[in-house]
Amino acid sequence: MNARALLHLLLSTVIGLALPLASVAATPPPQDAQAVINALTKANAAVVGIQITAADGARSAQTLGKQRSGSGVVIGPDGLILTIGYLMIEAQTIQVVTQDNRTIPAQPVAYDLATGFGLIRPLLPLRGIAPVPLGSHRDLSTGDVMMAAVGGSDADVAMTQLMSKRPFSGYWEYHIETALFTSPPIGNHSGAPLFNQRGELLGIGSLFVGDATGQSPRVPGNMFVPIDLLKPILAEMQQTGSSRQSHRPWLGLTSSDQGGRVNVVRVSKDSPADEAGVASGDVVLAVDGVKVTTLEEFYRKVWARAKPDDEVMLTILQGSDIKTLTLRGVDRMTTMIKPAGI
Repeated sequence: MNARALLHLLLSTVIGLALPLASVAATPPPQDAQAVINALTKANAAVVGIQITAADGARSAQTLGKQRSGSGVVIGPDGLILTIGYLMIEAQTIQVVTQDNRTIPAQPVAYDLATGFGLIRPLLPLRGIAPVPLGSHRDLSTGDVMMAAVGGSDADVAMTQLMSKRPFSGYWEYHIETALFTSPPIGNHSGAPLFNQRGELLGIGSLFVGDATGQSPRVPGNMFVPIDLLKPILAEMQQTGSSRQSHRPWLGLTSSDQGGRVNVVRVSKDSPADEAGVASGDVVLAVDGVKVTTLEEFYRKVWARAKPDDEVMLTILQGSDIKTLTLRGVDRMTTMIKPAGI
């Protein structure tokens, strides 16, 4: 079944039956059904696959792999493609796969650490692909039905629902004030665009999550980075390769928070944390003498500095010992192999 036929089938199912959690407003009346189908069919036509090979020696290959694949969506009249940034970290080659199975080389334009967005641009024209309009999560309510799309060899579309909008803190020194959580989950979520029923782009797929609602019972789903975060920095990203917010202290910690404790899960080799003696299993008690109990508190304290390489004082519990360590942060953007073009 091709994507258009599947899209019609899925929309017919949603319009005729409505998903269990969908609000009445989320289900189009019959007279609007064709308009929804047309809008989502047009949006889906802008979805592409992305294939990436990381550069030799790329540290990110240890966790992300050297060969990566995901999706992107055309947002600019010049073929500019938005995707999730971790796909393109330290990329050596980037290929765009269109829906008519053309493979086109592309170059990186920007990677924004603060939001997680990535931008690439094909080196040849994308014939017949119109850019999608940008929407906003502010119009969304819990239960709204949306479409997620996957490009490339696994091209597919699926209907999903908004389960919650809430802040998100990632274990990799990442925090955004609003993330979109949807269910049921899609498989190859990396860079997958999320559309409302007007065909407007709402977010870019980042993660599979075990808890899309933020409350009991736990419901599996996906986390999407909202497009609202892109709008204020899009021009800056194209001009400089990132945003100012991306140039902040990075310590090299993978952490989790639970029960009012910030637990160190892993320490990146040769990172500021590694060089200062922080180890897996340590507990971060305070930053600059101020107690932290969540990842958000931890990150905000670390990032509240004028320069990325300013000193950070961590109080940690290491075994049965409480230690105070002084770290000098680094700009994470300078620690990665920089692709040609950024």
